[in-house]
Amino acid sequence: MLAAQAVSQSAADPLSGLVLRDIPVPQPRPGWSRVRVVASSLNMHDLWTLRGVGHPAEQLPIVLGCDATGYDEDGNAVIVHPVIADPDAGDGDETLDPNRALMSEKYDGTFAEYLCVPSRNLVPKPQWLSFDEAACLPVAWTTAYRMLFTQAGLRAGDRVLVQGAGGGVASAAIILAAAAGAVVYATSRSEDKRAEALTWGATAALPTGARLPERVDVVIETVGEATWSHSLKSLRPGGTVVVAGATSGMNPPADLGRVFYMQQRILGSTGCTRAELVAMLRMMEATGVRPVIDRALPLHDIHKAFQLMIDGALTGKLVINPPNSEEHA
Repeated sequence: MLAAQAVSQSAADPLSGLVLRDIPVPQPRPGWSRVRVVASSLNMHDLWTLRGVGHPAEQLPIVLGCDATGYDEDGNAVIVHPVIADPDAGDGDETLDPNRALMSEKYDGTFAEYLCVPSRNLVPKPQWLSFDEAACLPVAWTTAYRMLFTQAGLRAGDRVLVQGAGGGVASAAIILAAAAGAVVYATSRSEDKRAEALTWGATAALPTGARLPERVDVVIETVGEATWSHSLKSLRPGGTVVVAGATSGMNPPADLGRVFYMQQRILGSTGCTRAELVAMLRMMEATGVRPVIDRALPLHDIHKAFQLMIDGALTGKLVINPPNSEEHA
């Protein structure tokens, strides 16, 4: 089968380690299932792997890709929950299992014609979602859902700041928060992405670092160093910053004086549970919200797809379709 593998890592030239080649079709172990992939989508996690961030070199080569939807061996349309873990090891929350792994970390990922996952990781794909739409959800959308509703406890009427509008998690957070009745402020350096954020339900979209009309209850932070100071200054006393990424740098000034004096809460968030994925699907059905897809490309164009992400040329998700995925979009 055709698959996109990371075979080496380079911070300066990440695409030098990305290889598209034929590998054997995987065989499921006991308790696992094989899925014929119809659609996947690109995440920053894939780029970090190629850059050597958070992925040991001794675990190469590995098939990249964290998101997938397709058909199980019985012909059922499924979405693949991407966190491979033991819920019992995390007190009922598989994201807290110390040995958890996202697809493409310890196990081959989703940029391939077939993949194998634990059978519990398969969730029925609703008929009202296309395969391309469903492929956008497992990482970016569920990350945003957990940040907003599990970690921040978002309620209707809350004021939310989403930093870095345009990315997969940020666009999902804007759409989900607005659908839940929140007042959403979005920021971006790009005028085009700010305009898009307004169409997704943001109340206002401002340049990065601009003063907000009011302080917010919740900040959704995936940018890191470039926006951290603005995130803390935009937060009301007692408000919450939820962090699920740091694309611009991991170590901003902590500003601990502001944190303790304003009694601000800073919460980390990683991935989601299978139950949260199911709950988010119910919310999407009830509200009619759908993911933002920038474009879909065939697996043969995987290098072009990564370059678009590196260039910051995407607004929303980029979908990848493997060969012979006759049903998509």
